[in-house]
Amino acid sequence: MENQDKLNDGSISSGENVSFWIDSAPITAFEKPTGDAHTEVLIIGGGIAGLTTAYNLVKQGKKVVLAEDGFIGSGETGRTTAHLTSALDDRYYFLEDTFGEEGAKLAAESHTAAIAAIEKNVNDLNIDCSFKRVNGYLFLHPSDDEKNLQKEFEATQNAGLNIGLLKSTPSICNGDQTSCLAFYNQAQFHILRYLDGLAAAVVSLGGRIYTQSHAEQITKEGALVNNHKFTADHIVVATNSPINDLVTVHTKQAAYRTYVIAGKIPKGKLPYALWWDTGDADSKWVSQPYHYVRVENFDENYDLLISGGEDHKTGQSDQENIAEPERYEKLEEWTRTYFPILEDITYRWSGQVMEPVDSLGFMGKNPGDENIYIITGDSGNGMTHATIGAAIITDAIMGIKNKWEDLYSPSRITLKTTLDFAKEAVNMASQYLDWISSSDLKNTADVRAGEGGVITKGLKKIAVYRDYDDSLKAFSAVCPHLGCIVHWNNDEKSFDCPCHGSRFASDGTVTNGPAQTNLKPIDVK
Repeated sequence: MENQDKLNDGSISSGENVSFWIDSAPITAFEKPTGDAHTEVLIIGGGIAGLTTAYNLVKQGKKVVLAEDGFIGSGETGRTTAHLTSALDDRYYFLEDTFGEEGAKLAAESHTAAIAAIEKNVNDLNIDCSFKRVNGYLFLHPSDDEKNLQKEFEATQNAGLNIGLLKSTPSICNGDQTSCLAFYNQAQFHILRYLDGLAAAVVSLGGRIYTQSHAEQITKEGALVNNHKFTADHIVVATNSPINDLVTVHTKQAAYRTYVIAGKIPKGKLPYALWWDTGDADSKWVSQPYHYVRVENFDENYDLLISGGEDHKTGQSDQENIAEPERYEKLEEWTRTYFPILEDITYRWSGQVMEPVDSLGFMGKNPGDENIYIITGDSGNGMTHATIGAAIITDAIMGIKNKWEDLYSPSRITLKTTLDFAKEAVNMASQYLDWISSSDLKNTADVRAGEGGVITKGLKKIAVYRDYDDSLKAFSAVCPHLGCIVHWNNDEKSFDCPCHGSRFASDGTVTNGPAQTNLKPIDVK
């Protein structure tokens, strides 16, 4: 089976689900390093953030080496739904209150410019990635208030966006009774085909790309990559969640799981467009989960409806008593309510979103460092945030002051979000109670094939997984980042840290930072 083969060769970071993008495009593999290397810029991470930064810099004549732990796009970029939009996850009236009217304008300007930059790359490099300009429609979640739509309309006008306030929402069920904001001239594309084009351009311009190349021990001198010493004048950490920083940035953002389904619809029954609801105002999470939908070409007879949402903090699905696999059922129910022409579900997958407490990404110099840069805090707008980050860091390395630099600075402090910061901090701190709470399993005999969990043995917390051949794997359940106890994710077949979002495959291998090392094996005989 093709999807299983991809899982076996490591091109998908973890889990049983496969995104449409990975299933419908080749994943380019490059060589592994064979020795030490020196370069001007070392980029760690082969998603859209790393590859866009690499492409920008090689165009400027810089010598660039990019190291990717897996394959190009096999991390969180390959799990996106690939909305390209200046309609951000959090409302512009919130941004205006937090960063001022000028800050909100810069946010709108930067995301609009990011879409244009992606379009230019597509045209300049002749990338066949189904890039389309489309409209986007933001409509009210049932828990939200109509007045908030008017507030957002005014704030987006102040920010300079091309929008309209409509009395009905195009193409959704009962849309004639649902007002919305129309965001004109947004876009969508096929992310992995876009990355393939960028990667080819980087190499053609003299850049070097290594895949299946694990970077660790990151310092101002460089990093160890597959135990080879890579030195550089500048280091860019573009790994979704920074793996170079132990604490600072991780106190400013939280990791959330988000879920996606995709199914066929008759060709031409829905326009190519983007839809979002405004999010659950009654949610227990600081980041109010919302739904996001779009249409993608599939074949001559069908399009694909891609729908996402049902977010929760990573490793904390139990806080709502809704298991990870059940999220897909809830998402399908919501989707069929608004888009009843959806046929059988063809794909389903989940991804990880980093949510900054003040809503904007952290892109630029890592706090306390002069030559280490980070791109993180995608906040559900990873495609544009990453592109903005690449522009900011390229300018910084070239000695140019970027006008968006201060807005997205990883060192910024936003006092107006102190309450949300405190809520996330309390939530994170409470996870350490897992050290003294009862485990979800009593003993290893309770572990069924294909499942896992955490057991207590004396003072130890042990993560266990029983493979389909009935063999048992056991590891310390202590996350090597900052010591939280991992939780079993039965959807992705992974162990997830509820504090800062580190994730580990069923064999204990780290698949998502900020942890850099694997779970420690334990003998439970």
